[in-house]
Amino acid sequence: MQSSAIALFPSTLFVKPQQKSLHGSPISRRLSSKPLDGNLANGILGGKCLFLGSSLRFNSVSGISPPFKILDPRRDCLKVRASTVPENAGESGTSSDLTGTLQLGAMFGLWYLLNIYFNIFNKQVLKVYPYPATVTAFQFGCGTTMIIIMWTFNLHIRPKITRSQLAAILTLAVAHTMGNVLTNVSLGRVAVSFTHTIKAMEPFFTVLFAFLFLGERPTFWVVSSLVPIVSGVALASFTEASFNWIGFCSAMASNVTNQSRNVLSKKFMVQKEETLDNINLFSVITVISFVLLVPVAIFMEGIKFTPSFLQSAANQGLNVRELCVRSLMAGFCFHAYQQVSYMILQMVSPVTHSVGNCVKRVVVIISSVIFFQTPVSPVNSIGTAVALAGVFLYSRAKRIKPKLKAG
Repeated sequence: MQSSAIALFPSTLFVKPQQKSLHGSPISRRLSSKPLDGNLANGILGGKCLFLGSSLRFNSVSGISPPFKILDPRRDCLKVRASTVPENAGESGTSSDLTGTLQLGAMFGLWYLLNIYFNIFNKQVLKVYPYPATVTAFQFGCGTTMIIIMWTFNLHIRPKITRSQLAAILTLAVAHTMGNVLTNVSLGRVAVSFTHTIKAMEPFFTVLFAFLFLGERPTFWVVSSLVPIVSGVALASFTEASFNWIGFCSAMASNVTNQSRNVLSKKFMVQKEETLDNINLFSVITVISFVLLVPVAIFMEGIKFTPSFLQSAANQGLNVRELCVRSLMAGFCFHAYQQVSYMILQMVSPVTHSVGNCVKRVVVIISSVIFFQTPVSPVNSIGTAVALAGVFLYSRAKRIKPKLKAG
């Protein structure tokens, strides 16, 4: 096991206000000429009068990142009173924009940092403890513990789950569990950079399954963006020094399960009055995944976490203390980076989030190559770059809406 020590230093919305007539005054003209900025509104209201809801739907590119519907069931609680407009109103708006931009930048930086640490810690654990199902169950367990603490201390409102929701979430949790286990199988067999290069193929399966099961026909630009993705992954695979069929197939299978989850989320979408907010949706899926995976991990790999087993492993040279510390850090980063991803998606559009996720994959690949000193050939680098460029083009192509034919 590598002895390199790593230090971790972890240290909203669109508002539509009630319109009031100001009888054609200069204030009325000033307010109507410029829409209320979302960040400024958030600063005024404190974000306490609104609810965020989400459909049971995931964005394939970000791991677990659903597009959101913004619900405002208590809009009537919003009251606006204005007497005079201060002379520095424009300056305060600019300051609010700057604060929002800095906050968003910090959130993206934290998202990337947690991803880097998770992949490094996780790879170190899997190299000396080759039990991916047990490792994944432990990571879900860390997330479940954090969720219980969050609900117990009312850091986030506890959800009320209906039967229709439970049926939909259970199906999503199964696919989510399989996707994470298969990803850990791949990470245990091949280099971190290669696993993430293969996972760049997710958009291909998104388009394929949406066409086969939902009847969604992709645009020309979307199909065109898939060409560099497929060719780049193929080129990187042919020249990968750590290539292993188990690692390759498990990473590709994780793409299939993750995108199947997306299709299922559309088929089992619940009604608006039953929607869960994004944090609770992810939390419930995490808890269910933990409950589902523990017995499966024991059945597949046996009980590999008893004191006697760890003592036996220690006698063979395993540093049990380092294993436990790095497992805990990986479990914390695993849950935290997905929570931060959800928080970012509240602040930006799904397309912006997918572009940020593409950049995150580049950052993770580069950092893992540097840390683990992974040998990379020039051709392999070109293949990885082409695949990631294709993912970026795909996220941009999704913004192009097809032109409607004149009837």
